[in-house]
Amino acid sequence: MNRFLLAIVGLCALAAGCSDSPTGPSEGTRSTTTFTVPLSPANEVPAITNADAGASGTATIALTVTRDASGNISSASADFQIAVAGFPAATTVTDAHVHSAPPVSTGSINTTLTSGELAITNGSGSIAKNGINVPADRAAAILTNPAGHYFNVHTALNPDGAVRGQLSAGTTVSDPGY
Repeated sequence: MNRFLLAIVGLCALAAGCSDSPTGPSEGTRSTTTFTVPLSPANEVPAITNADAGASGTATIALTVTRDASGNISSASADFQIAVAGFPAATTVTDAHVHSAPPVSTGSINTTLTSGELAITNGSGSIAKNGINVPADRAAAILTNPAGHYFNVHTALNPDGAVRGQLSAGTTVSDPGY
């Protein structure tokens, strides 16, 4: 009887050691932070006063990061949904991307879409672009200080930017199934 009881206790201990318990070492996590960014010509530095001044838009950026067991970002990607309106009918969009800079400054490009993909028809246009690779250090910078980054759309008339919006705190959702 003692051997049987000892065998049962040993099997229970072995089973507990092999479980997928959340108290065991973490293999990493994945989360998505979504930023909704209103775009305006008045936010450009300097503000736009030419034919693009009547434009507006919204950029929705979903930044998905994977973190290792130490909490460091090991990979990141972004999904962009951009909609603009109020541009002159013949407007050509040349670029759209995230820059690193506070509201009163211009800054270096952080994450970009492929140039020329946002088409304007009759003054409006939209695009969804998914799975854009974001370097881990840039993703960390955006998550740490969203207000230190802005999204803008460049046109042929305004090659430095026609509409701009500063990122602000996003909404984060963790992926428990990762």
